[in-house]
Amino acid sequence: MPAERSAVTRTDVAKLAGVSVAVVSYVVNSSPKSVAPTTRAKVLNAIDQLGYRPNAAARALKSGRSRLLGLIIPDNTNLYFAEIVAKVEEYASLSGYDVLSGSSSRSLAREAALKRQMLLRQVDGLLLLSNESRPDVSDFQNANVPVVLLGRQEGFEGAIAVGDDHRAASYAAVTHLIAHGHDNIAMLIGDSPSGGRERGWEDALAASPGTRGIVIRRPFTRAGGYSGVDELLSGAHDHPTACFVGSDIQAVGLLRALHERAIRIPDDMAIVSFDGAEESEYCWPPLTAIRQPVSLIAETAVAAAIERRSDDFISYSAELVIRKSCGCDGAAAF
Repeated sequence: MPAERSAVTRTDVAKLAGVSVAVVSYVVNSSPKSVAPTTRAKVLNAIDQLGYRPNAAARALKSGRSRLLGLIIPDNTNLYFAEIVAKVEEYASLSGYDVLSGSSSRSLAREAALKRQMLLRQVDGLLLLSNESRPDVSDFQNANVPVVLLGRQEGFEGAIAVGDDHRAASYAAVTHLIAHGHDNIAMLIGDSPSGGRERGWEDALAASPGTRGIVIRRPFTRAGGYSGVDELLSGAHDHPTACFVGSDIQAVGLLRALHERAIRIPDDMAIVSFDGAEESEYCWPPLTAIRQPVSLIAETAVAAAIERRSDDFISYSAELVIRKSCGCDGAAAF
């Protein structure tokens, strides 16, 4: 029976690469200390040759950091949240961190369980897209673990927020529909009041005398958007000629339902959605949408968790991407 192979150490890597153990540590830990590209290449080549694998548990014990960030999203079938995950992983990796992510499936119980799991895994920070307007992060606060709330416009003790001004962006979207001549603009939104998006819709209607609309509440899913068409076209009220939809994923479902009823878009019903995920560009017609600055939000959130920033709210501007669903001819962004 062959003898068990002894574990490869950093000393072995350093000897083969012809560098010091400290240089190997800089490369392995993605240290900010400068390492010449040729030296880094030698170290990485030696790591490959020897099959060296850093002991993450020992490294965390020694440094006091796991170099692991937690990320909780509400729905892993939503392309907008998928983009958030991809960008968080990208920026975390650039800083030498891994990401432990999970989907709450919009369940408060599942979200609570994921938070407990993140603490048990000793994450260095938590990035959270919560199902609650003010999630309980007291356990993280007690453990001195920073929490960054994504998609929120206000932080609180123990958590900072990173996102864009949903209210201002929604106001711009609805005002754009009003500029097209619409004075009856519905809003298709989630099951419960959705903060800035809803207030932005209300602000735009209030700023344009004679403009009115109804609120249709459905789950933030494609099926939710699809089911909203019955209320949108109900004979119980004057038919809206435009609809502001609170998420791209709902808008996709609504588009299908309108097509099935031979409702022409944008001639009979103009649509603007919120999020601006890639999915919105490949619908028919392509959706005019509020595009959130996903890359900036993810980069800032990762940095805020690692650097343990204490800001209340770090804000960026969203943009209105013009496509065909609102009645405009060409593509533009402003």
